Amino acid sequence: MDLNLDLLSVRLNGTDLVRELSLDVRSEHVVGLVGPNGSGKSTALRCVYRALKPSSGAVWIGDHDLSTLSLRQSAQLVAALSQESGTDLDFTVEEVIALGRTPHLRGNQPLSARERELCRRAMKQLDVTHLAHRGVLELSGGERQRVLVARALVQEPRVLVLDEPTNHLDVRHQIELLSLLKGSGLTVLIVLHDLNLAAAACDHLGVLAGGRLVASGTPREILTTALIRNVFGVDAEIIAHPLTGDPQLLYSLDPDLVKGTPS
Repeated sequence: MDLNLDLLSVRLNGTDLVRELSLDVRSEHVVGLVGPNGSGKSTALRCVYRALKPSSGAVWIGDHDLSTLSLRQSAQLVAALSQESGTDLDFTVEEVIALGRTPHLRGNQPLSARERELCRRAMKQLDVTHLAHRGVLELSGGERQRVLVARALVQEPRVLVLDEPTNHLDVRHQIELLSLLKGSGLTVLIVLHDLNLAAAACDHLGVLAGGRLVASGTPREILTTALIRNVFGVDAEIIAHPLTGDPQLLYSLDPDLVKGTPS
């Protein structure tokens, strides 16, 4: 199912956080939002999972203007992992993951055999089966992050929205998660700060700066030294990955090299 951000704007307390953002996320594609801190990425995502109402513009899921749907209907279409996702209650891992079925249940309706199998499959996919009976408050940040992604998958959304999902994850689990998303068959909108991961995982990138979309295209099209310098204020050498051809950015911590004046 396609996701479309149509001239989306968000103004809060007199400040324009997102300005006329238009972005198409084609069905079953992974689209990344990248940009410096404060560029509007998380704000745009909050509009997609309805934690924030846009000042103008619209979010479309297929033929539906998201604002015309009930919250239950929205939750049946869109699942989200936000930066603030979590729980203060010490539910077990399997209880937290089962909460992903809430939009599809009525009252205290128990999970069906199929839904219990969905939960088991998601736990296996995110490598948390061995944590099933542990309380989530006992988990490390990376373990809890994987539990929350599993909960989102159990929701069976058509669109998955993820805000920095690789936070707290070790290298193995970062790669496994992004590989899972690429093969999930879902429409995915994801915020990533690691541009090398974004280049490897995303079919398309939207670059934000100052709340505006300043570049959009495939990673190979838009990840250039000029864009990295202009948007992020950093000089980087860009090479092609020897196996995939994806652009990979090389940085230096030498201040002279960063300024472009080798010593």
